[in-house]
Amino acid sequence: MQLFSANKFEFAVCADETYLYDSISVRKPDIIIFDFLSENINFKTLAKKIKPLCENSSVILNTDNSVIDKELLKIANAIINDNMCDELVLATIDMNLRMKKSLEQLSETNKDLAGSLYRLNALYDTSSRFAGTLDKKKLINYMIEGIDKSLSFSLTCTLSLCSEDKPVLLINSLYDLSDELINALKLRTVLHYKSMFEDNKYPFALDAESLRVIKHIKYPANKFNFNLFQYDNMFAPVKLGDTVFGCIEIFKDVPFSTEDATCFQTIAQQVTLPLKSATLYQEIKETNLKLEKLERLKSEFISIVSHELRTPLTSIKNSLDILLTGKCGEINESGNKFLDMAKRNVQRLSGIINDLLDLSKIEAGKMDFHFKNINIHQVIEYVKSTISILAKEKGLNLNIVEAEDLPEIYADSQRLEQVLTNLVSNAIKFTPEGKNITITSELKNADDISVHPYFQDEIANLNGDYIVVSVKDEGIGIAETDLLRAFDKFAQIENSLSRKAGGSGLGLPIAKQLLDAHKGAIWCDSQLEKGSNFCFAIPVASQKSVKTEEFSVLSR
Repeated sequence: MQLFSANKFEFAVCADETYLYDSISVRKPDIIIFDFLSENINFKTLAKKIKPLCENSSVILNTDNSVIDKELLKIANAIINDNMCDELVLATIDMNLRMKKSLEQLSETNKDLAGSLYRLNALYDTSSRFAGTLDKKKLINYMIEGIDKSLSFSLTCTLSLCSEDKPVLLINSLYDLSDELINALKLRTVLHYKSMFEDNKYPFALDAESLRVIKHIKYPANKFNFNLFQYDNMFAPVKLGDTVFGCIEIFKDVPFSTEDATCFQTIAQQVTLPLKSATLYQEIKETNLKLEKLERLKSEFISIVSHELRTPLTSIKNSLDILLTGKCGEINESGNKFLDMAKRNVQRLSGIINDLLDLSKIEAGKMDFHFKNINIHQVIEYVKSTISILAKEKGLNLNIVEAEDLPEIYADSQRLEQVLTNLVSNAIKFTPEGKNITITSELKNADDISVHPYFQDEIANLNGDYIVVSVKDEGIGIAETDLLRAFDKFAQIENSLSRKAGGSGLGLPIAKQLLDAHKGAIWCDSQLEKGSNFCFAIPVASQKSVKTEEFSVLSR
């Protein structure tokens, strides 16, 4: 004992088991020395009793016996005896004290590491939840839940500007709050909100009286009082660039650490990008709905106007036909000239109206099709017989070059005739007098079809054998930069001849839609002043194709 006193160790001597146990319960020692020279103590029983209380305390056995109980050896950190010199005893004591201190530091480090790992896991989990939704309300809730999981707050006040109507204050609290305290929190939130804008230009005119509150109370049996404002607190804006989604303030009854602050700011910042994406998604969604509505209104308008125009046009056309037959009296040469001009323009206007109606039906998914196995030769012959007179009137040579023994295709012959008639009519319209127009047909595998790079996407999904029909002219041609526009609705390539020829600009877009319904494709190649070559491909009929006429409806 003199040795310990001389070296200024604080120690106590206990000769009674009960007193020893009570002393250890009140204040845990750094080192416990079992002196086996004391005969009134059962050290084995005592060791088992105090071991749960002194897990980090070093146990030293003081004994002169060469045989020591194995149970005691298991808990012993060192052994000393009376024959050891003072320096060796002190060295043993010092070593155990240093070992205990190292263990405590290691334990504290492990505790901090476990806390850091827990926060990292919470951050990862929260980030994963952010990535899994485009719902702004859910994102705000995930942010609050992530902060609670990471920091275990007492209360949070989250101002959300993400609601569809008005800003809302979300209060998440351990305990209930009085109306007076809620009003104080509302006022505090409004002040925080206004402090975020230096130019006093607020996205919402916010005041404490009208601010709507949504409460989530964990333990409603207890209540917070105004001492809440003495808690440690942190504040963070929820914003990305100039876009503000709200702000959040957190209260806790114990001080926040630097790591807490970093975690809090990280979560508040992490949620901003998903909120921005959610906002853009909502805007796109709303814009698409508006566009769809406008598209429906446009289609309905076109359909109504077209039908309303068709009725008087039919009457005008019939009247002109009667006048031109002379049944209403003889008409002089000038009169016939004007009547012919009127008839041509009525026919032209009727064609435009028919194009508008076809486009309206296609876009509404109401275009009727009658598919059956046919030979492309039938389609080409029909177009040749109906349009050759028009070519001759303009002084053009219409040539047909067809491959022999072409296989059948599964198609609607009337719709294909409409497509080919349109292509040939365009060729006649834009080809000067004395030039040639050639219609060709051949069998090609999809892998052997080559197109201008602009139209690679058109043939990307083609697979197998196709009948390819082309209409080649020696007309004005199309500039390369205008090739893609050729299939746009209402498109007109700007040059003097095209303006003179006129037209609705709907023929090629309708042709493209009709070929899409046939699982085919259309494309073109052209050079200015050297002519154009418009081609389309229709898949060869498989052996499983139905030989009898069938009915189907084109859907978008």
